[in-house]
Amino acid sequence: MENNLILAPMAGVTDLPFRLLCKEQGCGLVVTEMVSAKAILYKNRNTKALLEVDHREMPAAVQLFGSDPEIMAEIARQIESGPYAMIDVNMGCPVPKIVNNGEGSALMKNPALAEKILSAMVKAVKKPVTVKFRRGFAQGEETAVEFARMAESCGVAAVAVHGRTREQYYSGKADWEVIRKVKEAVKIPVIGNGDVFTPEDARRMLEQTGCDGVMIARGAKGNPWIFSRTLEYLKTGRMPAQPSIEEIRNMILKHGQMQAAYKGELMGMKEMRKHMAWYTAGLPHSAKLRNDINMVETMDELRKLVEERLV
Repeated sequence: MENNLILAPMAGVTDLPFRLLCKEQGCGLVVTEMVSAKAILYKNRNTKALLEVDHREMPAAVQLFGSDPEIMAEIARQIESGPYAMIDVNMGCPVPKIVNNGEGSALMKNPALAEKILSAMVKAVKKPVTVKFRRGFAQGEETAVEFARMAESCGVAAVAVHGRTREQYYSGKADWEVIRKVKEAVKIPVIGNGDVFTPEDARRMLEQTGCDGVMIARGAKGNPWIFSRTLEYLKTGRMPAQPSIEEIRNMILKHGQMQAAYKGELMGMKEMRKHMAWYTAGLPHSAKLRNDINMVETMDELRKLVEERLV
């Protein structure tokens, strides 16, 4: 890794085009959207795109989720020859359909099963296995420290800790104190995650927790510049300017072209609708713009809308 800034895996967001844009802005490590190990096992056709990685975004990690130790280990073995720097395990996703399946953050309630999964995967592959989890499952169940120690004992190479419980989802405030406690409890690298929206947030997290890396999630939506701006700020102490309207316009058009090339024009433009909302949040007349983007179906229409409205 060239630096310790990491793009968090986000379902429906961190597809290949978006990861490439963040990489171009200096992101040290990108992570794929989470992929179901069972879906790979049963050769679900949607998994091929999720597993695809471009040489320009290296190093990249692939993130798997599941609850069966044998399947998780077998799939890790199957994909190890792929272009991934490491294999990450999702034990933090709060979405009900994942949790109700005993996967994602549900595994924080079942550390014995989590231990079997991580041990089996570490034994199955030579590439580093990492794991992402949360502060705990519910308020009053702050189990991240014990969970991190367990992961370290399994031979996991690094842990990423989100400072919220599963019950919080993404509401309230992330508890960075738990990241500091995890850092003090284990010898492997600890990556902090939660409420990093600005370069100042990243520096504060590093200083307050002593963590080895900063994972940026929602702070990167519509804002791939957060990586270049944070790198500059950490290196020099000077705060770079916010992206100009022209830079935002150019990034949207570049992103749109990449989406169209990768997913086809119509699907690419549908994908751009949510990204457009993030890119333009807070700008004048952004609500009208977000409404109008829903009518866009071609790259020419996107270009016309952006050039007319973002001035």
